[in-house]
Amino acid sequence: MTHVLRARRAAEPGRSPGKAVLFLLPALLILGALVVYPLVYSLLRSFFDASGDKFVGVHNYVETFTDPRTLIAFRNNVIWVVVAPAAVTCLGLIFAVLTERIRWATAFRLILFMPMAISLFASGIIFRLVYEEDPARGVVNAAMVGVHDVFSPPSPYPGARPRSGLTAGDLGYTSTATVSPGDVVSLPLVGYSPQRLPNTARSASKSESGHREVRGVAWLDVSASGRSGEIDPTERGMPGLTVEILRDGAVLSTTTTGDDGRFVFPDLAPGQYSLRLPSSAFALPFRGLTWLGPTLVTPVIISSWIWIMTGFAITFIAAGLSAIPRDALEAARVDGATEWQVFRRVTVPLLAPLLLTVFVTLVINVLKIFELVFVIAPGSVQEEANVLALQMWQVSFGAGGDQGVGSALAIILFLLVAPAMLYNIRRFRRERS
Repeated sequence: MTHVLRARRAAEPGRSPGKAVLFLLPALLILGALVVYPLVYSLLRSFFDASGDKFVGVHNYVETFTDPRTLIAFRNNVIWVVVAPAAVTCLGLIFAVLTERIRWATAFRLILFMPMAISLFASGIIFRLVYEEDPARGVVNAAMVGVHDVFSPPSPYPGARPRSGLTAGDLGYTSTATVSPGDVVSLPLVGYSPQRLPNTARSASKSESGHREVRGVAWLDVSASGRSGEIDPTERGMPGLTVEILRDGAVLSTTTTGDDGRFVFPDLAPGQYSLRLPSSAFALPFRGLTWLGPTLVTPVIISSWIWIMTGFAITFIAAGLSAIPRDALEAARVDGATEWQVFRRVTVPLLAPLLLTVFVTLVINVLKIFELVFVIAPGSVQEEANVLALQMWQVSFGAGGDQGVGSALAIILFLLVAPAMLYNIRRFRRERS
């Protein structure tokens, strides 16, 4: 009877260890070739020099923790782990709760999940263009420049400067010599393209002197005739340019130049005056921020990753929300709890295990981040945005590659990821049991 029962059990599906091993063998072979062998080889390789011939012990690990570039990568990885997973988990929770009550919740979540369908490499190229410094190409700076120019119009002649007769100061260009009523002042300017002059600009002409008046002309002195400081027939005035007249350092009056560049200050008392062109007329236009510079490059890359991964968090948290018993929520509302109290004291505690799992999964993803940093950070600031995975690749396969140190970095990165990975495995097993 015992032999019959054993034969029946062996014949039952899943009761034959030999068949199980036979089905698992292809997966085990692939796992061994792609995971176990590289891990063991990297561990052994980390104890040898760059050529792989000389055993150096823990020298590669010591060099790793004393290399300034690696220390920067460690620092950036700490910033990533502290900021990015928590931000994505919080945003995913907020969006999942908010979209639960709207009619087109599925469509909205689908839109937020779409960045996950794009590879990180392609996303990096997109964000490299989004944060381009040139407003003509960078979307962020183009928006910033548009908003800035609404509240602070750009200067009429950015970059222009005087050829002679004026000296630079904190508030603008001031005449080197004093003027008196009856004088005619010439203000030749350079450093501005004639093609950018307003369409209303006419040929410059010198003013005639007038009693109790200071007259002058401001024009773009770019003629190739060689007569610098003199008005040529082809040269045009600079209309709309602000001119100030000062006495004892105080501004007495302000005027603007006409289409031919001429201006006049009438009804002046006898005395000595100075002319000044305010610096606001020549200030360079606002071009936005250097997003991909050494200061902002890491926050920019983190924001890009948050945009990509928020859809991942929403999907998991929304599934968890749908599994929460509605009775618990309704009971809290019947007892007089506000929506905020229901969210804080009922929804979040019930979702806590799921939120922790999402957070740990994102930490694992962050520790291995590579593509976004490699693509978004320009070469000149890549060292400032460096992370461990990128540093490992650069050390191993860059100029003068040292695969001994690179293998040491790979083992360190594995040891950092392993605790989070083991935590997730234990939680999955606990949930199954």
